Amino acid sequence: MLAVEEIDRRGMQLYQEQIASKVDVEENQGKVIAIDVESGDFEVADEGLVAGERLRERHPDASMLCLRIGYNAVYSFGGVLTQTKA
Repeated sequence: MLAVEEIDRRGMQLYQEQIASKVDVEENQGKVIAIDVESGDFEVADEGLVAGERLRERHPDASMLCLRIGYNAVYSFGGVLTQTKA
């Protein structure tokens, strides 16, 4: 099992280097992406739970990182989600 820090590092690297150019488009803004940091496979959905469940169907033992496309956080507790680009 990977450490949380390693999941975060690998997931962000995969997203920035290989995935963002495919999914960071207007129709996906605000959707959640679940990334299997070991295979590089991913799933995009309106809800994080749905994206994770779909990805886990293909990769039952996946180490996943979830991100909200176009935003600085997946969820906000009492705060505001901030878009990462204009």
